[in-house]
Amino acid sequence: MDFVSDVTERGRRFRVFTVVDDFSRRCVALVVDTSLTGGRLARVLSELGGLPTTLVCDNGPEFTSQALDQWAFAHNVHLHFIRPTKPTDNAFIESFNGKLRNECLNTQWFADLDHARRLIAAWRDDYNDIRPHSSLDGLTPSEYERVFNHRLTQHVA
Repeated sequence: MDFVSDVTERGRRFRVFTVVDDFSRRCVALVVDTSLTGGRLARVLSELGGLPTTLVCDNGPEFTSQALDQWAFAHNVHLHFIRPTKPTDNAFIESFNGKLRNECLNTQWFADLDHARRLIAAWRDDYNDIRPHSSLDGLTPSEYERVFNHRLTQHVA
């Protein structure tokens, strides 16, 4: 998980909280807002369901906040903090954020926050469900998850 930021056409700054599943490359959350505290991140993560055992993040104040630490403890989730100044320690989210920046944020003018939310959500849908990924043998992240889950249930049954 990580953040990217941008501005509306009137200069209002906003941030995008990004969460990506390292296994399937599926973007599980993109939250667009002007303020994203550790408490807000905890609420977003709680709404996701199916939590992983580990979340990888940098050492930003939202991630090191008491609110997120308490949430992680209560949900038995380990927060793995990358080494300071080493974004490559979290390569999947950095790659995802680069795609989000190059394919969406840098190519759009956002009239306001609601407009940004709509366009960024549409980009996420395309990323997850329409565009094939070479790292996933030409499948979309959603297809890759379905194939893996199908194979897993066949082995369990």
